[in-house]
Amino acid sequence: MRAWRLHRPGGPDAFVLEDIPRPEAAAGEVLIEIRAFGLNRSEWFTRIGQSPSVKLPRVLGIECVGTVVSDPSGQIASGQRVAAMMGGMGRQFDGSYAEYACVHSSNVFPLATELPWEVLGALPEMLQTCHGSLHTGLEVKSGETLLIRGGTSSIGLATLAMAKHAGLKVISTSRSAAKASVLKAAGADEVMIDTGAVTAQVRAAHPQGVDRVLELIGTTSLLDSLQCARPGGVVCMTGILGGQWELPSFRPMDDIPTAVRLTSYSGGAGDISRGQLQQYVSMVESGQLEILRGPVWRFDQIPAAHRAMDENRANGKMVVVVR
Repeated sequence: MRAWRLHRPGGPDAFVLEDIPRPEAAAGEVLIEIRAFGLNRSEWFTRIGQSPSVKLPRVLGIECVGTVVSDPSGQIASGQRVAAMMGGMGRQFDGSYAEYACVHSSNVFPLATELPWEVLGALPEMLQTCHGSLHTGLEVKSGETLLIRGGTSSIGLATLAMAKHAGLKVISTSRSAAKASVLKAAGADEVMIDTGAVTAQVRAAHPQGVDRVLELIGTTSLLDSLQCARPGGVVCMTGILGGQWELPSFRPMDDIPTAVRLTSYSGGAGDISRGQLQQYVSMVESGQLEILRGPVWRFDQIPAAHRAMDENRANGKMVVVVR
């Protein structure tokens, strides 16, 4: 099979297209013929050398959609449409930047859908991360106000859509005033231009602070996000769009306001059930839930797709169609 392998960290051209043996499913695994997959920021971090736990060479890719070739357990029929994600995929073992992948059966989700592959490919990891951030990390309730830092990212836009469906009022941020219209069109109740600090804007509109804050930029704006939450509010760090993993200085007694809770979300496929993922996919198919997608790439364009990630040109979830 054809696969893009990363032998050493580097730029987009560090990926090498190779012919490697097709894997075979062992007990507890499912062999999937990959039809499409979404591109994720974690793969970008691995490519540039910021994932020390990933041993190279490796076929990256933490999610895919496709059809089952074989399931030794007999639980999933050949030809069944499925999504697969996480569980070490593309990190501890070869992932989706290939024509086939073997995935642990617990990370495979059978789906009943007729969505085109380029649409379905944008959904698995996106839906899982947004669902987990909202319901595990933030424990949101209908009627609450949610602030999304990094709102024009693919995760930010998807979370906005899912939060509105869950009955939340949403404030979303962007560093670019030109992208404010994108957020308003996507359903944001309020849009704030993020200069690195938004506390003053948030407190001017919501003097007591907001109920929930989803931090997608990361440590570069986390301390400011903590100041936006009300007493009893929750700040959940899910993303690291700012590219900085650590805080140079952190004084919990000073930096965490009284009674504000700080948590994080980096969960996996176990945080969403097959039924929940199916429900979200069905909502997308029926038009009840809109997930903004970015460019669609051919399999031979993976270096170009990563170049678009370097330049932040996605404006939505990017998908690679394999066949």
